[in-house]
Amino acid sequence: MGVITHDLETPSSITPARLFKAFVLDADTLIPKIIPQAIKSVEILEGDGGAGTVKLITFGEGYAYKSAKQRVDAVDKENFTYSYSVIEGDALAGLFESISYHIKIVAAPEGGSICKNRSIYTTKGDAQVSEEEIKAGKEKASGMFKAIEAYLLANPDA
Repeated sequence: MGVITHDLETPSSITPARLFKAFVLDADTLIPKIIPQAIKSVEILEGDGGAGTVKLITFGEGYAYKSAKQRVDAVDKENFTYSYSVIEGDALAGLFESISYHIKIVAAPEGGSICKNRSIYTTKGDAQVSEEEIKAGKEKASGMFKAIEAYLLANPDA
């Protein structure tokens, strides 16, 4: 079993509180509305949205994967942090035991915010994962982030 860690920081002109609300708290309904081609639906299988909640993510048509189960590991609304893990589904591609994400949204010095995302990929056995595969996953996540940001900019009251 190996562990691969990848960090990504994405700046935004959106305030931390507003970005956290959209990107984390309202994501289950907002993302399927904004980019249904990426995520078709999110269903809570158990829990209330807080730590321990298990969600079934159904990906959009033509997406590389069909579904994934995610477990919410921690939510801190005051400090704008959110952690979750992909624990089941074809999104693990037979290569991973789990993939964990740790998101922290902080105020940027010049206004707006910075979304700090740490991804931890735990591989099965001696499975090898290329940098290209990790990069492709990051590009998809970055695309979703930019779609949410664009929605918020176009809808100031959202």
